[in-house]
Amino acid sequence: MNSPAESLICALIMVSAADRKMGDAELRRIGRYVKTLPAFGGFDPELLTDVARKVAAILADENGLENGLAFVRNGLPPRLRETAYVLACELAMADRSLPLEERRILQLLRQHLEIDRLVAAAIERSTLARFAEPPAEAATGWLPASTRSAAP
Repeated sequence: MNSPAESLICALIMVSAADRKMGDAELRRIGRYVKTLPAFGGFDPELLTDVARKVAAILADENGLENGLAFVRNGLPPRLRETAYVLACELAMADRSLPLEERRILQLLRQHLEIDRLVAAAIERSTLARFAEPPAEAATGWLPASTRSAAP
């Protein structure tokens, strides 16, 4: 039986590896999650590499995707399923893009973890808001240049 922390890490690796490449920003974020979030309490961050290898072996199998999803679901108590989805959504947006492959993994996670549609929509919307960037014209201040007046 896998631990909740291992299941969370598996979900994160599945999202990160969905586009066949795991970026440094995503890997650093997984490390930060493991070191700082209460959901990983009691998990030794030094074991992250070992768990990542274990997950890679699961995913490399012929039925890797299904086995990975089962690994995530079976190791998570219901109260951590939304947490897994929140972290997966945040990780997917870490590089400010959401390729189709990552969207598909998020959809499968949502289904396998039985995340309510309204809850999922709220999580997805809050993730987009959290990673929103200001428009280019707002980068120099909160007022458009055309409305700024010269100092008296």
